[in-house]
Amino acid sequence: MTQNMKSYDDVMAQRLDAMTDKERAAYESSRVEADLALDIAQAIYDARVQAGLTQAQLAKAMGVTQSHVSALEGGAGIPSLRTLAKVAHAVGLHLKVEIAA
Repeated sequence: MTQNMKSYDDVMAQRLDAMTDKERAAYESSRVEADLALDIAQAIYDARVQAGLTQAQLAKAMGVTQSHVSALEGGAGIPSLRTLAKVAHAVGLHLKVEIAA
């Protein structure tokens, strides 16, 4: 890295320092939601693969399209509990919601 270039961490620290408390709270909230969406996406993918299903097979069992399953596995958002229950049922599992430390 040249002397004039800043690292990504330095740039992010500078941007975070420049944020108001409200902006920082919104940033942190969206980051937490994105992490949660990706964790859920990974859990859906893992459950489908463990069940030996393709996306198309899971979609049919859930009554949705294959592109919907792809979006779920891609972390496109945080699915509803109803959708998560459909996934669990379709792969022969049950949904367990837990708040833990």
